[in-house]
Amino acid sequence: MKKILTIGFIFLLMLTFAGCSKPAATPAPAPSTSEKKVSIGIIQIVEHPALDAARKGFLETLKANGYIEGQNLTVDYQNAQNDQSTLQSIAQKFASAKYDLILAIATPSAQAVAGATKDIPILITAVTDPVTAKLVNSMEKPGTNVTGTTDMNPIKEQFDLLKKLVPSAKKVGVIYNAGEVNSQVQVKIVKEVAAALGIEIKEATVATSADVLQAAQSFINKVDAIYVPTDNTVVSAAQSVVQVTNKNKIPLIAGESSVIDAGGLATIGINYGNLGKQTGEMALRVLKGSKPQDMPVESQKNFDVVINKETAKLLNIEIPQDLKK
Repeated sequence: MKKILTIGFIFLLMLTFAGCSKPAATPAPAPSTSEKKVSIGIIQIVEHPALDAARKGFLETLKANGYIEGQNLTVDYQNAQNDQSTLQSIAQKFASAKYDLILAIATPSAQAVAGATKDIPILITAVTDPVTAKLVNSMEKPGTNVTGTTDMNPIKEQFDLLKKLVPSAKKVGVIYNAGEVNSQVQVKIVKEVAAALGIEIKEATVATSADVLQAAQSFINKVDAIYVPTDNTVVSAAQSVVQVTNKNKIPLIAGESSVIDAGGLATIGINYGNLGKQTGEMALRVLKGSKPQDMPVESQKNFDVVINKETAKLLNIEIPQDLKK
């Protein structure tokens, strides 16, 4: 019996020493980029299809590269509904929250958040002229905490399209918010392009979306066509413009396709979903350590020709063969 107890005691000691000499656990590998938790603030001036498409495209790119909302990605999306005081409040909130980066959609959003923080990386999209808006020092080398994509649209090509569809057009009305820097830049280009084509420009400015209907009505029997730039205030009330133009048989050319989807005649414009995806690719580089100040602002190279055939029929406009798809 004593011998059995001794053997048992030795066996117990062996187990104890074996446990003590167990090698230390191997440290867990560092998480991959897609496993790191990232927080992003998204600030948008107003809700309308083009800006919504840019936001969705941005998030689709992040998701495709492993950043999943609710898992390793937190997104704080805030829409100012075209209210400047709300926009400033959102910008201040984002600056205090210390997000990994901020996506600013449209020029007013970008200006607000760039004025609130000089430290957090800011990606912009749907911003027409970042230099004039004082967001960057230059398109090639921003030199600030801001970079991203511009939605400067091909205005000359849009007016060439207008002349193809409405060869007799001599007077064109332009509706825009004079308080939007992006619109100021576009209208300046519009006047230069129109002058070269022998077209006279008539202007109607608005301050809110509620003013858009009246502005459109002011052009009845006074212009041969109406042009709407990528103006956030006007585009958010595009249906008001369409209501007037189609009822009064006035061709409507726009800076982007959502206005054409709403019933406008035609555009050569940017695909905002793709623009958002392009911005998302830039955000991925920032999250991996690239500095906005060294990243050139990018633009979209290919533009979509969009013609609303039902509207063309309503207006008795023959679509040239080379524009038919």
